[in-house]
Formats: sequence, C-alpha cells, structure tokens
Amino acid sequence: MHKLPLCGAIYILLFIPLLFCLAGCTTEPVETDLLLPVDFSNVPEHMVLTNFNTDKIEIRIQANPKSIDLMNKENTRYPVDLYTDLEFDPAGDSDSIEPGAYLIPVEEKRIPMNPAIKILTITPSYLSVQLERKMKKSFKISVPYIGVPAKGYIALDAATEPSSVELTGAAPLIEAIRELKTKPIDLTNANENFKKEIPLDLDNPSLISSSDPIIIVTIPIQQQLVSKSIENIPIQVWNSPFRVTIEPSHITIRVKGPFETLNHKETMDQIYSFINLNGLKKGVYARHAHINIPVGLMMTDAVPQVFTVKIE
Repeated sequence: MHKLPLCGAIYILLFIPLLFCLAGCTTEPVETDLLLPVDFSNVPEHMVLTNFNTDKIEIRIQANPKSIDLMNKENTRYPVDLYTDLEFDPAGDSDSIEPGAYLIPVEEKRIPMNPAIKILTITPSYLSVQLERKMKKSFKISVPYIGVPAKGYIALDAATEPSSVELTGAAPLIEAIRELKTKPIDLTNANENFKKEIPLDLDNPSLISSSDPIIIVTIPIQQQLVSKSIENIPIQVWNSPFRVTIEPSHITIRVKGPFETLNHKETMDQIYSFINLNGLKKGVYARHAHINIPVGLMMTDAVPQVFTVKIE
C-alpha cells in the first residue's frame, strides 16, 4: 500500500472544497425585475400632492445573484424632489408652480445602485404627478347618530369640543365638503348622558389634515315626553254634610310627562279628582273639578270641564 507524502495529502484536502465551490457557486450574471417605490419629497408649500401619481417604477437589472440579494435587502427607493424637478423660474419662486398634471422624466443616475449591477430597462420612462392648490377652511362639526336609545328616551343634538375645526388639503376636496361630520355614534339602549372621543369622518384623510382630528362629543339623553289619556276618573265630593249628586260623575283627562313616569303605577295612582263644596247650602250649582297631578306631569286637557252639582 502506497502512502502519499504529507504535502500531497494537504493539497488534496484543500482541493476538495474548491471543487465543491466550483460546482455549487456561480458568478455568472443573471437578469431579474425589481419594483422600486417612488419617494416624493419637498412638495411646494402652497401645493398638495394628490393620489394621482406614479408610485412605483420597474427596473430590469443584470448582476450576480449575491449583488441582487443584497439590493433586495436594502429597500431601495427612487427619489423625486418635486420643488427642484418642477421649478422652472430662474428666480426660484415656488409660486410659479401651478396646479395641474406633470410628467417628470425618470433618470437612471438617481437610482442608488451598486456599480456591479447593470440597469437594462426602466419602466415607465416618465412619472405622472398631480398637484392641487393647498387650501384652509374652518367648518362647524355635526354628529350623526345610529341605533335607538332605550325605550322612552331621546337624544338631543350633541355638543362637540371643539365646535369647529380647520381643515387643510387640496382645494377641490376642501371645496367639495358641504358638512363636516364625525364618525357616527351608536345610541343603542342609551338612557343617560355620555361623552365619547371620536374621529372626523374624512373621505380622504391622507390628503386632508385637521387641526383637531379627535373630537370630544357630549350626547344629552333625555326621557321622552309622551301623552296619555286617563279615562273615567270618579269625581269625589269634599266638605258637604248633605246628599250630593254630580253630573257627569266622572272626568277624562290627558297628561303629558316622561315616559317612565307615565308608566309608573304608584305615580299614576296619585291622580284623582274632587269638587270642594265647603260652605254651600242646598241647591244646584255649576262647578269645575280639581285634579291632583303628581310633580313632573302636566295636564293638557280635561273633559268635561263643568259639572252640575245638586245638593239636597
């Protein structure tokens, strides 16, 4: 059996990993497509960038796999300086930038790229940008309700803090607002006043900013005033030692008050009617009846209003 010299054995041990590397590793360039988000900055102070813009570009690159992998991890973005790209006034006055749609050429040199990576194509070749005039306007706030309070209760108009807010955004969007509302507040089964913090209901909050995005709302809940008829209440005779006949002998009234009070038996049992005959002698008289009404209720009608009293 032949033995290799020591130096020969070391050479073989070093050569084997090299063979594996040559077999499994490649430095041949490959092609792939990448999507780069467009990063818009430096919007002119008096303008607003709308949603109508190109937000990504696609590039086809050629590089070795390792370089491509590194680029994917770097979250590369395409930068656009709107003030610089759109300012054509030699004096540098940004007010010369008018509202409208613009096309900005895509430049390869702006793409932060490793020199080992070759850019083959860029799509699109122009970025579309829509700018609108910035506008500020104050609005009073209204609060819409959904749901129904507990039976016998109603919700009055809500109070807001603040009562009005200033909105800033693209002029067409601000001018289209006819009424500024909060998100709806649910009144389901509410039976007492409550407060809630709630945001404004803006169709496009990415383009409209508010001086107070969160509103403190106070919702007043009151018992609903309802009416109820109470029929055939007997007329009582007070303070007469004689035999008395009253025609008619009963009265019907209509009372108004909170729902719960009108449906509380003990309270309603306190309603009664009487005619005080103190000091009257025998004879026939026309008299009004007195009605005892509990606190919190109001009588709105009574039939009849005049009674014939015969004292014998």
